[in-house]
Amino acid sequence: MSFQQGPLLTVHSALVLLIGVLIGGLFGVLTHLDGNSPFASALAGAIAAGAAVPVLLKLIG
Repeated sequence: MSFQQGPLLTVHSALVLLIGVLIGGLFGVLTHLDGNSPFASALAGAIAAGAAVPVLLKLIG
């Protein structure tokens, strides 16, 4: 009995998540360069990534 499984993520999902993480990282770095603490920078990056993913789903979809 061999089970054929599909991919864990589709190409569309992987692309959306990758671009979301890149946007979050960019926002985090820019926030840190502005002089904020690393915690505030990481929080800004996480919020930006979380906000970017639904928008990217609609744009790339």
